[in-house]
Amino acid sequence: MLDSTELALYRRLAREQATSRVPSLVAGVVRDGSLVWSGARGRVGSARPDADTQYRLGSITKTMIATAVLRLRDEGRLELTDPLEKHVPGTAFGSVTVAQLLSHTSGLTSESPGGWWERTKGGDWAALEESLDKDATKLRPGFKFHYSNVGYGVLGELVSRHRGRAWFDVVREEILTPLGMTRTMPHPRGAHADGFAVHPFADVLLPEPSPDAGAMAPAGQLWSTITDLARWTAFVGGHTGGVLSEDTMAEMRAVNTVDDGEVWNTGFGLGIMQVRVDGRRLSGHTGSMPGFLAASLVDPVTGTGALCFANATAGVGITQLVLDLIGTVEELEPALPDEWRPSTVDPALLALTGLWHWGPTPYHLRVLGSDTISLDPVSGAGRASRFRPVGPDTWVGLDGYYTGETLTVGRDANGVATHLDLATFIFSRTPYDPAAPIPGGVDEAGWR
Repeated sequence: MLDSTELALYRRLAREQATSRVPSLVAGVVRDGSLVWSGARGRVGSARPDADTQYRLGSITKTMIATAVLRLRDEGRLELTDPLEKHVPGTAFGSVTVAQLLSHTSGLTSESPGGWWERTKGGDWAALEESLDKDATKLRPGFKFHYSNVGYGVLGELVSRHRGRAWFDVVREEILTPLGMTRTMPHPRGAHADGFAVHPFADVLLPEPSPDAGAMAPAGQLWSTITDLARWTAFVGGHTGGVLSEDTMAEMRAVNTVDDGEVWNTGFGLGIMQVRVDGRRLSGHTGSMPGFLAASLVDPVTGTGALCFANATAGVGITQLVLDLIGTVEELEPALPDEWRPSTVDPALLALTGLWHWGPTPYHLRVLGSDTISLDPVSGAGRASRFRPVGPDTWVGLDGYYTGETLTVGRDANGVATHLDLATFIFSRTPYDPAAPIPGGVDEAGWR
């Protein structure tokens, strides 16, 4: 970062720490997969915290559980449409699906029965399961967004059963270690901040407890650092390091539901929170546990993200701080577009480019890079999608109306492309070309 940019970032951090009365506040900025700035205000004990000081992640833990579940899906061990009963039999809510649990649409109660789980020592899975009777389902599964910490306790058990070991051992071995996140763990070790509640009417502190949450731990147990969380922020932005494919991460970021109705400023994918602001869609998660607040958001398009930790129970505009840090960087040092370079394109694919028609509507087919294609209305209004190859003369839709749909090339006896078949819609080189298999046929008298 330029000196002027770093000063602006640090000033915003300092203002938040002072006005919100936070014992300590640390933050960082990520660009293109790397931590490019970090700053700290306040004190941890008598010292200034730094990028290696541990704070609690809170619900950012959920994004790591979700990643472990998607790894199981990618290995063919489960489907997102599977009912829970198939993997964790015997619960009172076995009909909810894995996807519903991931996206907070299962209808399960938000908190586990009994004492406030975030401030009391948690029991094991058997105790949690026994406490969740038929009344644990508060809404019809799939009906609407209803944030559920319980749902992630359940997903932690699902991961544990499939892998045959504790959920955190799975997360550490399969996710954290490959990403170099060596300071992310269930309990603090070495330099760490203590959690406090700040009195609303006086500048005094009350220490908060941080017990082990037991079976509810997958909902918010972990501790981490700015250095580690920066790696996770980059991971969510698409720098997946082989832990997941980029396609799977994009699937996790896709919006499944929104939690603010028609306004649609905040939504959820598969364990990943989505925030819309200033024309951008940011991905990540926020977190809170007694004594701690955290946030991590990244713009997958520009590669710019921000993250922060505070050791206060409430009163900090943690999400707005992250949004402001991202906005500052994008304003003062906007990301440059990728440099254009020529690609190697198969001549057979090049021959497909140009003008096609769906009925009387003209479309352009373009090659993006070496093998991805786009099909866009010439007018700019209508159904536009990109497609990736899945076989000879066969593509699958990546976005827009044709997401997941198959496009195939029809050829004549000489191998010349005569039409495109896209989910039963026929595109031909000229409007309603009689040589193409136009549904319903073409009037023999032709245009007149």
